Amino acid sequence: MTVIESTPAPTERLAACASPPPPHPRPDGQDRYTISEVSAWTGLTAHTLRWYERIGLMPHVDRSHTGQRRFTNRDLDWLAFVGKLRLTGMPVADMVRYAELVREGEHTFEERQQLLEATRRDVRSRIAELQDTLAVLDHKIDFYAGVRRAPGRTT
Repeated sequence: MTVIESTPAPTERLAACASPPPPHPRPDGQDRYTISEVSAWTGLTAHTLRWYERIGLMPHVDRSHTGQRRFTNRDLDWLAFVGKLRLTGMPVADMVRYAELVREGEHTFEERQQLLEATRRDVRSRIAELQDTLAVLDHKIDFYAGVRRAPGRTT
């Protein structure tokens, strides 16, 4: 099993970043979205968005005078980040802890970094496992392709 241990230089990390997030549907200052609009934009259900708020994964969401949630571009950015954390396999409890640390302020930078670094180690380990698995699949596929091409073989 191959584990990636090297840490890229800052410029390499920037170059390796995924494409920028899609532009917000509305410009800052005009960015008030209903829960159904956020659901449509993120692919998350309204139930999931409410649950995220209830467990503390979402920062406080503003409300209209009638009590309707009003999300902002900043909320959309946060939800996109949470989506990436979900893809890493980070447990919900760790995501909630990270959200708590963000709310606590800059003095939690070190703890946030440690949490993200632990997650990165887990992701790299899973990538290595998947690469090994892919190599086994490739070997088997090549084997079966070779058997089918063997001389004198009738299909």
